Amino acid sequence: MTESRARASRRCRAPCIYVNAQGRVAVNRRLMEWLACSASVVVLGACGGGDSSESDSVVLHRGNMAEPFSLDPHKASGTWENDIIGDMFIGLFTEDAEGEPVPGMAESWEVSDDGLIWTFRLREASWSDGEPVTAHDFEYALRRILDPATLANYASLLYPIKNAEAVNKGDLTPEELGVRAVDDLTLEIELEFPAPYLPGLLAHYTTFPVPMHVVEQYGDAWVQPAYIETNGAYKLVRWRANDYVHLTRNESFYANEDVCIDDVFFYPTVDVQAAERRVRNGELDVITDVAGQNLEFLREQVPEYVRVHAYLGTRYLAYNTQIAPLDDERVRQALSMAIDTHFIAEEILRDGSMPACSFVPPGVADYPGGASVPWCDVPIEARRDEARRLLEEAGFGPQNPLELEYTFRATGDNPRIAPVLQRDWAEIADWVDISIAQIETQIHYSNLRAGDYEIGDGAWIGDYNDAYNFLFLGESTSVPMNYSRWSNDEYDALIRQANRELDSSERAELLSEAESILLEEAPYAPVTFYVNKALVNPRVTGWEDNVVHIHRTRYLCFSDVEQSNAAGE
Repeated sequence: MTESRARASRRCRAPCIYVNAQGRVAVNRRLMEWLACSASVVVLGACGGGDSSESDSVVLHRGNMAEPFSLDPHKASGTWENDIIGDMFIGLFTEDAEGEPVPGMAESWEVSDDGLIWTFRLREASWSDGEPVTAHDFEYALRRILDPATLANYASLLYPIKNAEAVNKGDLTPEELGVRAVDDLTLEIELEFPAPYLPGLLAHYTTFPVPMHVVEQYGDAWVQPAYIETNGAYKLVRWRANDYVHLTRNESFYANEDVCIDDVFFYPTVDVQAAERRVRNGELDVITDVAGQNLEFLREQVPEYVRVHAYLGTRYLAYNTQIAPLDDERVRQALSMAIDTHFIAEEILRDGSMPACSFVPPGVADYPGGASVPWCDVPIEARRDEARRLLEEAGFGPQNPLELEYTFRATGDNPRIAPVLQRDWAEIADWVDISIAQIETQIHYSNLRAGDYEIGDGAWIGDYNDAYNFLFLGESTSVPMNYSRWSNDEYDALIRQANRELDSSERAELLSEAESILLEEAPYAPVTFYVNKALVNPRVTGWEDNVVHIHRTRYLCFSDVEQSNAAGE
């Protein structure tokens, strides 16, 4: 904390607002004293179990969609986990406030003429316990995530690294991975093929270093608050399950002097409408998901809070192709073409979302054409007629009804979309019976990864701005992230060929051919392209709308804190 901010913060302390078991709002005894303060530097927010209610910290309270499954960078797989993990760790690259990849732990780098060997020089930096962050930590981390014993869900994202797939499948040892610590501050990464998107990939949490000295000592328990050490702007104080995750400033962070927020609380805001009320009531400063049907109301009530912008993301359905009858592409095609995506986008979501005819969203870099589902421009009535014909051809009818279950996340707009999908499928024929079931988000994704579902709601948000980051979900090597478990040799070959193509136009053509196969065989049904809907208290500064919707806390502050700091300088 700067001296000027410390002086300002000592002038008054914030009250703590909370909701008791009877649902009544209570305020601590400092309320009247706090209201008299004209230059408060503490956020008026929800109590986090008493961790910060009496402190002089600058505190941010963030809604975070769902409860984390893990805060281990090698075991997480959700955007809500990324928001927390990215506050605690920094990779070779990181994101700026606009979501663009910029150097993080990499001070400089060189790329070989063939684009296959990247050599990074690391900045001098420390873990939160003062131990130096070295190239050996990066080497250890990349070997760890690709070791099959780690059971990392996201390991296939790193297959561009030399021998990564073979290591992940157990055919080679982790020591044979194409990553080498040349010395304490020099890291070499060898690739299977040139990857111009590598800086974006190296900003992803799967590539973050982990403190080798801590992981080796404590094993999987290393992420517990008592043991964890971080190299990012914050470190973990407390994780109270289904309540909050509390992070506090990491004084050893290399850019600590540029950080404004001292403490940040992440709350799993599964109930979006309740989260909206908490923002309007001043209990939360930020939520990153808003119910589409409430946007008009929110724009009337708190217009300065509403942030809606383009987002590199696709809402889709996954079909479990390993079970009958979803192993029949005719069934998958029929169910997909019967979905009225225009109605969902325009009448249910009403937030600027677009109906999706492709898997890769518009606006992805160097992918101007793309592909689309064959029935994109066919009227919905004709599509339902064709869906009925396909299902009858597959052997279904009054004497053999199609009965399946659609499961979906409890968060966001998903509970409102599910009955619309059920109605759309029922419109095919009265012998099509798709039941629907809402499941807690963490459990739902666990079921998808395990193949324990029939039809499942899914979504993909771009980790970096490249079409491959969407299309890798159809590769046979991408299970468990390939929820459908679909496999197509021609598709895999086109993806491999595209990844080795240096000409961006030729590469886009190959990826488009692959996407056409994906859409034709329909292991996934694109539904809509996302827009991001957030509520951000106008006191919060540094929040820049961006297509990857990444907003690291280290870039955020409060307008009154900035004014107080400026006055004290």
